[in-house]
Amino acid sequence: MTAPTAAGLDPVVFSILTGRLEQVADEMDATLYRSAFNPIIAEARDACHGLYHAETGATLVQGSKGLPIFVGAMAFAVKAVIDKVAAGAGLEAGDTFIFNDPYAGGTHLNDFRLVRPLMRGGRLFAWLASVGHWLDIGGNVPGGYNPQATECFQEGVLIPPVKLFRAGVLQQDIVDVLQANSRLPRSNWGDLNGQLNALDLGERRFHALIDEYGEATVAAALDAASARAAALMRENIRALPDGTYSFVDHLDNDGIVDEPLTIALDLTVAGETLTLDFSRSSPPCRGPVNIARSTAVAACYVALKHVFTGVPANAGCLDPIRFVIPDTTFLGVSAPRPVAGYTETILRMIGVVFGALAAADPARATAAPFGTINALSVAGHRASGERFVLFSFFGGGLGGNPASDGLNHANNPISTATMPPAEILEAAHPVMFTEWGLRPDSAGPGLHRGGLGAVYALEVLAPDGADVSLLGERGRYAPFGVAGGHPAALNRFVYDSPDGPKEPPMASKVTGVRLKAGERLRLETPGGGGWGDPWRRDPDAVARDVRRGFVSVAKAAADYGVAVAADGAIDVAQTAALRAGRPA
Repeated sequence: MTAPTAAGLDPVVFSILTGRLEQVADEMDATLYRSAFNPIIAEARDACHGLYHAETGATLVQGSKGLPIFVGAMAFAVKAVIDKVAAGAGLEAGDTFIFNDPYAGGTHLNDFRLVRPLMRGGRLFAWLASVGHWLDIGGNVPGGYNPQATECFQEGVLIPPVKLFRAGVLQQDIVDVLQANSRLPRSNWGDLNGQLNALDLGERRFHALIDEYGEATVAAALDAASARAAALMRENIRALPDGTYSFVDHLDNDGIVDEPLTIALDLTVAGETLTLDFSRSSPPCRGPVNIARSTAVAACYVALKHVFTGVPANAGCLDPIRFVIPDTTFLGVSAPRPVAGYTETILRMIGVVFGALAAADPARATAAPFGTINALSVAGHRASGERFVLFSFFGGGLGGNPASDGLNHANNPISTATMPPAEILEAAHPVMFTEWGLRPDSAGPGLHRGGLGAVYALEVLAPDGADVSLLGERGRYAPFGVAGGHPAALNRFVYDSPDGPKEPPMASKVTGVRLKAGERLRLETPGGGGWGDPWRRDPDAVARDVRRGFVSVAKAAADYGVAVAADGAIDVAQTAALRAGRPA
């Protein structure tokens, strides 16, 4: 019998194998989520698993629950291991590499990658990989998000690709080094074992699948899946009008120098190819919002996947795309530039891709999401003397779009992660949330308004107090609207001090804050930008938002030209007068 090729693979078999392969990756995800010690993995699902090409490291399969940002980045990470093997590290069954190098296919130091060969008869068939966000990996600030870092050594311990297992034997020295460089070694140990268990399960499941269908058939299905993704991406690009479309947005600052950073994109459509050129962006900066090229490519992938939703999640979708990301920009740096705040930068990159594509095809236009994870660290000691580190990220509003309003209190579009619930954070740490709700008047007005941001207020309960740091964004540059929509509210952070409530000089970045027991912090997150002219919004929809507490009576009149009475009813005559007298 002739071995099947990608072109000649039976479509029913291809469909079955595609589902089975994704199911294995989903099982790997679930294994880690259910066994991880820290809530950023267990509850927020900041992790990912997949299968990668034996020679190139390209993503072949990824679980549907894993973070999309890792699709592009993990391919670079696996390639780093391939290069390490080629340089003399050698490879045999039972080897497992571990590393967190953000410049070799990583993102930032908290994201630990485990890469293992899938061997068949002494031959390398593919690579398995797991990545998860560890809670604390040393550095100047508990949790790793140091807003004042000027080099990566102030963000945590950096581990290059090394063998954690050699031929199935654990290298305890590596574990000892990792444990010694964390404030929470028990948490990291639990997460590491969760990742190893996920790899063990994936290895068993993939072997069983290959035994059932044969290596040639599975390989053909993987080739076909990549080819299909490439073809679908080309089809989507071909539907866009040829031309160059530009968009610019900014970060507030880098945490060190209080000056804005520019992310500028020139997006060129030429037939069925797409070029994303970021050459006009700001140069490398002193603070921790730099990113490596692999991270920048991954961010572009996520943005395009949001727009072209039918394209499968594998490396084939990047085949028709050319990236221009010079190392003269802060989007393509190398060591030792600090990168802890990479999330803020990739969110802005996703936004500018949305903005450029909106110019190319207004029918696909999506306003900016709230665009910051607000990485908050609250750390100290419990009454027992045991150390704790609360690290979490927080939600906000997504942008309005041609079909609907943006989602309220959603997660950012870099992932499918969820925010850890207040109950989980309170149960695990000596803190109490005194407020957790939607933020009125935070959404960008529009025919389809943005989603609402949120308000979080937290009180420290630790008897000796706690150290607080925040690495956020959108404190000075609001999430933009499109197609006539308006921007959303700015990010705002306030904390108690001996002199009364205080806000960070750098807007949304601060460290060195000490709160006593009973003192509080307050975070008000942005909404999403609006889509379309807000004065064309149905007055009934505006009145409904007022009744729900989403929009104030004053904002309804000023932003939408709708007069709403105290009982929530529309004042028809006053609304007509407002809209008739709208300024040109």
